[in-house]
Amino acid sequence: MTDQPNHQPHQPHQPYDGYDPYGQRSQVWPGQGYQGHQGHQGHEDPHAAQQYTQQWQGQTWETQNHQPVSPQAADPETAILTPQSPGPARSPRTPQGPAAPSAGEAADPSAPGYGPATVGGNARLTDAQRARAEGRSPIIEPGMQPAALTALLGLLLAGAAAVGTYALLVPLVVLQAVTAAGWFRLNGMWPARQGIALGFAGALAADAALLVSDRSPSAILGTIGVWVLLALVLQLRSHADPDERMYGLMATVAASALAIVAGGYLAAAADAVTVGAVAVAVAVPARALPLPTPASVVVSLLAAAGAGIVVGQVTGLGTSGALLGAGASACALIGHRVASYDYPSRFVHFTAGVALPLAAAAPAVYVLGRALA
Repeated sequence: MTDQPNHQPHQPHQPYDGYDPYGQRSQVWPGQGYQGHQGHQGHEDPHAAQQYTQQWQGQTWETQNHQPVSPQAADPETAILTPQSPGPARSPRTPQGPAAPSAGEAADPSAPGYGPATVGGNARLTDAQRARAEGRSPIIEPGMQPAALTALLGLLLAGAAAVGTYALLVPLVVLQAVTAAGWFRLNGMWPARQGIALGFAGALAADAALLVSDRSPSAILGTIGVWVLLALVLQLRSHADPDERMYGLMATVAASALAIVAGGYLAAAADAVTVGAVAVAVAVPARALPLPTPASVVVSLLAAAGAGIVVGQVTGLGTSGALLGAGASACALIGHRVASYDYPSRFVHFTAGVALPLAAAAPAVYVLGRALA
């Protein structure tokens, strides 16, 4: 070792050649924070300290929440944007794959850019929004498996109606419970146990009122009115935002109304329930066939009318069963279409996709059954 004077030419410290994800390096100059280097004896220059303060460039836990957004969405006063590079944007240290792009990037997949780091992350683009931005339809139909469950439940309703009123209650209660749960999930509200319980309780109250009133349809209308009032009172007691309360009120009222209206099978004549339920059981699987939509609709209606004629001959409705079957299946196809709205989840397909066709057909079964009897 040799004693080297302090007046040797100063050699700047070489930066560390480690991992640098952003392509930028901050140099840390020796001599910062102590006396004895290059005219800093006796005092420190606060401006120099601020100029050469070490900057942290590594990844923190918040970088896991980075979501790609368009550069214009960032606040120019507070945002810190990382360097933009071509290619698909990925969230650092996220093993699940590329993150969802923003609405600017859905239209132009090549548009790069990261938004500022936030604890909760930026808003994620839904599949339906991405489909609309790309010019695709956001509709996904339930498919054959939910259609098969609809057919099974429809056949159970038809067979139970032929046995008796109280036998019909068993599959009807199942239909009403699945209708209430499926409607809330179809509207994106989950968990919503209070609303589902309220809708299902309304259906049970309507069934009880129908049995007490000798299956009078006024029991359905009265129960709907009472349950609308109950839903309104519950939402008024909520501490949520006004918009959220209004949305919850509409979902609760609709779920309750659909579950209560499904009780129309209990009010209708037994022969009409048998014909209508069999028609729906035939129409929904026919609609799920891999055919173009117009063709599958026509095939579904024709198949339901044919099933109505066949079952009508057995029950005594005769050829008028074709009209009943066609009317019930038309309402069922509307319910099937509602359950296909906006990229529904698998849970929606196996709840709303199963129950809504049968629930929507209940009024047609009651009205046409009374008219054709």
